[in-house]
Amino acid sequence: MPQRVWNELARGDKHGPLPVLLILLTVATGVVDAVSVLALGRVFVANMTGNVVFVAFALAGVPDFALAASVLALLGFLAGAFLSGRLARRHTHRGRLLRNVALVELGLATVAFLLSLLTVGDASTTAQAALLAIAMGLQNSTARRLAVPDLTTTVLTSTLSGFAADSRRQGRVAAARRALAVFAMFLGALVGATLVLLTRAAWALAAAIVLIGLVAAVSAVRSRGEAPWHTVTS
Repeated sequence: MPQRVWNELARGDKHGPLPVLLILLTVATGVVDAVSVLALGRVFVANMTGNVVFVAFALAGVPDFALAASVLALLGFLAGAFLSGRLARRHTHRGRLLRNVALVELGLATVAFLLSLLTVGDASTTAQAALLAIAMGLQNSTARRLAVPDLTTTVLTSTLSGFAADSRRQGRVAAARRALAVFAMFLGALVGATLVLLTRAAWALAAAIVLIGLVAAVSAVRSRGEAPWHTVTS
């Protein structure tokens, strides 16, 4: 990647390190959704479009789709988004907002990780799905508040559409940001699926926890002092 594009993505005045941090969260999303689909009863905890479809499948009686897990994941995602809105109203500082949300998300993912280690059964997997969905709702709503173009961290439909529709007009930074978002989700899902299949779901969740913790740590460090990108856009 050309140095100028990297500088704009990682240290630009408008968004500072937010694009790179949101790309890391996108990788974490891929890992978490791999865990939820492969180990928690075919439920999406980040992609609510897919989860609504899974609820419909469960109601129709399609085998291997758990209605309770899908419904609780949907409600959890909404609860996380609501909580994110409350946190956002208390912060006009983008870095501190991301830091605080990442810390809450880290706690939720850690509880899900401990549940996956210590307990088994439908109740455990449903609880894990609900906790991870709350975390993903927090993350998605916060990404919207941070308003870095094409980096919602949980869905790629608009990103892929923009990449194709604006292929002749988009600049290098926009193209790189969109391509990295798609690759990040793919990479996370690949890593998550591999860990679930070769080890166990808990270690895939551990990988997501490391990524979320890194985002929390970097956003805390980069939130010190004053910089143009700190102010929340309306």
